[in-house]
Amino acid sequence: MKSFTKELWFNTSKAREFINITPTIEQLLKESGVQEGLVLVNAMHITASVFINDDESGLHHDFDVWLEKLAPHEPVSYYRHNYGETNADAHMKRQIMGREVVVAVTQGKLHFGPWEQIFYGEFDGGRKKRVLVKIIGE
Repeated sequence: MKSFTKELWFNTSKAREFINITPTIEQLLKESGVQEGLVLVNAMHITASVFINDDESGLHHDFDVWLEKLAPHEPVSYYRHNYGETNADAHMKRQIMGREVVVAVTQGKLHFGPWEQIFYGEFDGGRKKRVLVKIIGE
């Protein structure tokens, strides 16, 4: 069995952002040489997410609005976590959107359903964060 590991780094200028990382994951899959197996992609920071959905700007806007309603940034004094910090909402947004995805690899390609893409979700941007990509298989 083959194993391939790579870390991706992100430093967004916006507090919240969704980045389609599918092309990068596809390139790493080619580099790995794995034809049949699994790809794990997970955010290695507690205020960031990796998730699968459609690459449609209206949907991303809707995610942003929905997440802000569920876990509003303001007032920061609302959260017990925010003693010396102001990112409690980002922790909650990450919890909602998820930590990682696993995608099957079939005949050397990501085995997606219609419209599926992999995204990095940032909820407390402005500093370096990483994503782990682990590919295993034959």
